[in-house]
Amino acid sequence: MKFSARNVFRGKVKSLKKGPVNSEVTIEMPGGLEMVATVTTQSAENMGLAEGAETTALIKATQVMLVSE
Repeated sequence: MKFSARNVFRGKVKSLKKGPVNSEVTIEMPGGLEMVATVTTQSAENMGLAEGAETTALIKATQVMLVSE
């Protein structure tokens, strides 16, 4: 598979919170870093996402904004 995203993070699904429309997926990467993604529940089911499943997060964004008081 070829893709243009430069930020690739491989890990395992730590938790999956399914909702009626969207699901929240927490991915744990080597070293303990965690990332949380929101996908449609249908997509989570189609991909077979479940706790312990291997997955890859691809991030392609022109802007990432962080704000702190």
